[in-house]
Amino acid sequence: MSRRTLNQTETRKNPATKFLEWKSNDKCFEYWDKSKGEKGENVKVEVPFKFMFLEHFHTIKGWHDASSSRIYSNEVKFIGKEPINVRSFKGGDIAEGIYSEIRLKILDAGGKYHRSVYVVDDSGDIINIQLKGSVVAAYSDFLNENENKVEGSWCEINTVKDHKKGATNYSTPDFTIGKAFTKAEMALANDKYLEIVAHFESVTAKPEVEVANIEVLVDGDNDLDDLPF
Repeated sequence: MSRRTLNQTETRKNPATKFLEWKSNDKCFEYWDKSKGEKGENVKVEVPFKFMFLEHFHTIKGWHDASSSRIYSNEVKFIGKEPINVRSFKGGDIAEGIYSEIRLKILDAGGKYHRSVYVVDDSGDIINIQLKGSVVAAYSDFLNENENKVEGSWCEINTVKDHKKGATNYSTPDFTIGKAFTKAEMALANDKYLEIVAHFESVTAKPEVEVANIEVLVDGDNDLDDLPF
């Protein structure tokens, strides 16, 4: 029986201990560790890399030139039905509404669609993986092929795929299915998923979401606009 009965989001402390992004040129993930050095440092996470999938959302991130600050938004399960509130840290509101209706305004401001994926790493910590552009496509293809396995098996990235579009070279992680969970690992995944639920649930109940029915959006111009990822 699927554990994914997540409800609408509400504001609480995010349970993720790290926020990873794919760095195309370096062919690895990277996260910001504010405890490193005097002002914090970027830390690389090389492949091979494995994780337990918990849940994923749609969100917007980017850079707002007008205010010289980062763009962010709430995370939603159903991007075709739930409104996204896009803001910049110093410039305030940018756009609010259904993504398809405000997409051009978001792009003009410097925002880009991201897949926000919550997972458990092999040390047992909840981490968040932020995917955009071609990495979203690679991840979506992986889910479509393994929708019945991701809740009971490790997801692994053991190799990196190289691509070329016009004069642009870029890379994507190669997502694969690993070993099935042991009973202890399944119990851990279920417990960690409850932490995600506690963070995002609200009084408005949502129907259970299956991977096959999740909306996936990849902007047609993301491959070039987003490089390097």
